[in-house]
Amino acid sequence: MNFIQFKDALKDFTVFSLNDIRLIDLHFHRRRLIEWQEKEYIRKVAKGRYIFSDLKIDENVLFEIANRIYSPSYVSLESALSYYQLIPEAVYGITSVSTRRTYSFQTTLGEFTYKTIRPALFFGYEIMTFNSKVFKIASMEKAILDFFYLHPYINSESDFTSLRFNAEVFMQIYNRKRMQGYLRKFAKKALSERISIFLKFMTKNEEAESHARY
Repeated sequence: MNFIQFKDALKDFTVFSLNDIRLIDLHFHRRRLIEWQEKEYIRKVAKGRYIFSDLKIDENVLFEIANRIYSPSYVSLESALSYYQLIPEAVYGITSVSTRRTYSFQTTLGEFTYKTIRPALFFGYEIMTFNSKVFKIASMEKAILDFFYLHPYINSESDFTSLRFNAEVFMQIYNRKRMQGYLRKFAKKALSERISIFLKFMTKNEEAESHARY
């Protein structure tokens, strides 16, 4: 199988592995992957995971890659908060949560970081579709809970202020029933107390911003 045939056979794959390749060519030799990397036809993004060098990279593609190179996982934490426009700064790398151990990949596409959560907390993500592909990302409420759960030292109004959350956007998206349902599953009193403080802070800030506009 030459490279043109190879690329056509895997044209629907954003990320592919040797196992994926051997489903279409049982006798494929991994040496070809090394050759094609040297010719810059393909790029290695993680151990045993590759992309085509001409793949157009955007946020959606990076999120799908994040899901696929370390599974099970879904995009959350700073990356999800930025995706929902709740924090102003562009986030360096892609942050996710996983039931596997905390891990980080430094790749030619940037850094992919995964934080561990208990299997019982692996819920609350949405499946987003783009160009006939999909990626998993935390709902806004779950991204916030994941973030505070994994950053227990963030617990005061001054901490919330330093993060520069967009209160207006938050109040437009926020689903109280969903947040409360998710909180019950965490079953952490300290987390519930911090979220209560955070919600009061966001409500107060949104009201202040509304008054300032009018």
